[in-house]
Parts: sequence; C-alpha cells; structure tokens
Amino acid sequence: MKRVCVFVDGSNFYHGIKHNIGKTNVDFNKLSLSLCTTGRELVRTYYYNAPVNQEDDPELYKSQQRFFDGLKRMPDLQLRLGRLEKRNGVVKEKGVDIYLAVDMLRYAYNNIYDDAILVSSDGDFSEVVNAVKELGRHVEYAHFASGISKHLMDCCDRHILLTRELLSPCFTY
Repeated sequence: MKRVCVFVDGSNFYHGIKHNIGKTNVDFNKLSLSLCTTGRELVRTYYYNAPVNQEDDPELYKSQQRFFDGLKRMPDLQLRLGRLEKRNGVVKEKGVDIYLAVDMLRYAYNNIYDDAILVSSDGDFSEVVNAVKELGRHVEYAHFASGISKHLMDCCDRHILLTRELLSPCFTY
C-alpha cells in the first residue's frame, strides 16, 4: 500500500476555495482522505499558514486561532506556522513556503511517504517537486479550476481538480 503525505498551503487554499467554491469550512482530515483514493494510506497532513497580528485585527485573530485549535485536534494533521511581517505598509507571509518545501523534501528523503499531494497553486514549488521526484517519489498537484500553475501542471506526475463535488463531503456544515 502506498503511503501518502498531503501538504496544504493554507492561505493559497483558502483564497482558492473562497473564489472557486464560495465555502471555506473544510475538514482537512476528510479532504486528505478523499485525496488519497483507494489503495493508499494517509500518513499525515501538513497544513502551513501564518497567524494574523492580534493587534491589527483582534476579531480575525480570534477566529483564526479557533480554526488553528480545530486543526490541532484533527487526527494525523500537523500545523506549521510561519509569520506575517509588514514591510512598507504591505503584510507578507514569511517562512510558510520554505517550511512546506523543506518538509516535503525532508520526508521524501527520510522515506516517510511514497506519494506527496501538494495543495497549492504556487508555481515556486516546482523546484521542490522536481527534487522530490528525483528521490523516486510521486507528486500530485491538487488545484482549483482557476489560478492553475502551469509550472506545477508541467512538473507534477498527476493533477487533481478540486471541484465542489469532490469537496462537498469535506465541508463541516
């Protein structure tokens, strides 16, 4: 049985699902299990994001913390948090992409999984995908209908279209 790890770029996923589906309340354990398909074993889901600054938006901070607390209670899910930094008045995520890339490569190198499923449309991940494939692993690209990364489409072994039909059993309400 093939072992699968799912790597979710949280902010990218949130904006994609909000734009394409309109609902954002996803049970990530159910999502990961549905992406694994028959005959494969989910090893773990890794979810990457950055917490908003409590002082900048206390209500959004509280809401996000409740969401993160829910993720922490999910089976076989590891929450990995970067940070938000303000530069010239613009807030940017820092550390999130590098955590995802390093984890994806580290776990491939350490033989933790056979197949990786990358849930992101950030084409910057194409180089880590190629490095993971050089280690003999397969990488699948899960994406929405809009915002597709040509770089990831070209380098991943397979792609999974995240449709309302595929996601509907994963919604929490």
